[in-house]
Amino acid sequence: MDVDPASEIRDTLPEDLNAVENRAEYRFPDNSRRRIPGIIYVVAGVSVLAWKLASGDSTTVNDGLVAGAVLLVGVGLFSILSGWRMSVDEQGALAAAGAAVGFAVGHASAQQVWRGIRSRPTWRVLCYSNEDPPLRRGLVLVDAVDGTVKEHFVEENLEKWDDLPR
Repeated sequence: MDVDPASEIRDTLPEDLNAVENRAEYRFPDNSRRRIPGIIYVVAGVSVLAWKLASGDSTTVNDGLVAGAVLLVGVGLFSILSGWRMSVDEQGALAAAGAAVGFAVGHASAQQVWRGIRSRPTWRVLCYSNEDPPLRRGLVLVDAVDGTVKEHFVEENLEKWDDLPR
């Protein structure tokens, strides 16, 4: 049975997800967005606590609701305090990592991670030297708030590339 190829149902990628044809600039989300829900949590928790004070010994607002309000205020304060504004994007982190490792960088990738109790945003950058195959590799942690290099590690590339097809 001959089937016309034009009549077949084809699965296609939506236009906004097609990276080949869509060259729009991508902006990495900023951690300062955490402040918005933090403010909502604090306002909700304080409202329940004010309700408790206004209602006196009413059974409508019991101790469990008050404990939940206190917890909500605590989570809200943590969200506000951990809402760092990022001033370094992944391109800036890649540039800082290239300067820190001390060799010409070929392939590299940046991943956002968080450090410390207040979840300070940090870029973790893995970079390889520009030889084929790469002779050295480095791992660099770049602070996403002020752009300082927090840690870096450079070593000879131990990966075996001989068995891979070229």
